[in-house]
Amino acid sequence: MNINVQTKNIEMTDAIKQYAEDKANVLTKYFDNIVSVDVIVGMDNQHHQKGKIYFAEFNVAVPGKNINLKKEAEDLYKAIDKVKDHLKVEFEKMKGKMRDKDQQVLRDTKGYDNNIE
Repeated sequence: MNINVQTKNIEMTDAIKQYAEDKANVLTKYFDNIVSVDVIVGMDNQHHQKGKIYFAEFNVAVPGKNINLKKEAEDLYKAIDKVKDHLKVEFEKMKGKMRDKDQQVLRDTKGYDNNIE
């Protein structure tokens, strides 16, 4: 899996880069066919009325699909955690759909009648 970390409007530190890479590596626990993860962290605007609002954006490439998620929070690390948690849910949905599709293929090949009344 290829992980690329970038920042926008903030300075890249080793701590930020390491934290983002660690959270991206954790995603393999939820879905094992991840090709690459592009992580963009930073601030959209320096002068926000409610203080500094950080964002984290993960672009995850899996075979046949790209998942793009962006979350905002008052703390950069919280924003990264929010994206990771939401990606976990997305991967669970994808795996469920894949399982349903596989079961349907098995039913079709074995000749089960789905229209039992």
